[in-house]
Amino acid sequence: MTGLTLTVSDEVRALAPGFTPLVVEARGLVNGPSSEASAALLDDASRRLAARLGGRAPHEDPHLAAWRAAYTAFGAKSSRTRNSAEALARRALTDAGLPRINLLVDLYNAVSVAHLVPVGGEDTDRIAGAMRLVRATGEEPFLTAADGASAVEHPEPGEVVWRDDEGVTCRRWNWRQGVRTRLTEESVNAVFLLEGLAPMAAPELDAAGAELAENLEKLSPGARITVRAAH
Repeated sequence: MTGLTLTVSDEVRALAPGFTPLVVEARGLVNGPSSEASAALLDDASRRLAARLGGRAPHEDPHLAAWRAAYTAFGAKSSRTRNSAEALARRALTDAGLPRINLLVDLYNAVSVAHLVPVGGEDTDRIAGAMRLVRATGEEPFLTAADGASAVEHPEPGEVVWRDDEGVTCRRWNWRQGVRTRLTEESVNAVFLLEGLAPMAAPELDAAGAELAENLEKLSPGARITVRAAH
């Protein structure tokens, strides 16, 4: 299948030379409300996380510490603006546990928590043109929701964002996803981004991608799934 084009700008590569994005692209998926199976994956991921951390806080993990440094490098306050993996891990360790959103989101959240790697999912049918990771000018629109109503924000100049031809799809690298391209229960085609920084080794990132692909195949037998690097 013809894959979605995803590129990383030279400006971002200069900011974080150890950045490695892995792309899992899937077509013909079946999504729906969270289920016992997806809840079990989230619970298992929380157990794996607790075992991995051994009592440490999530930000003490070397990979998440690297993400804090990357956020600081483009001007975000890392203790207040947490990357998606750290935010999820903190929730996983609370009594409330991980949120149940929908099948596809549950699957990628489970992989994120188990492997301590930021993972995002986008509906490829809602993406306009190519996706690229850039430093924002500050003029780009970002569609979000505030108090239940649609709202348009703009990133800070120099902020690292994922964007397409219509605007920002995810702010502060992997901090907050936009409403326009997020996965809903009607989504059938999706792209998932797993984002690694040194010291996460390539085999660790590959293992997380393989686990996500395997779980997607179990959820949607017959789906066409490819795993590849971004450019």
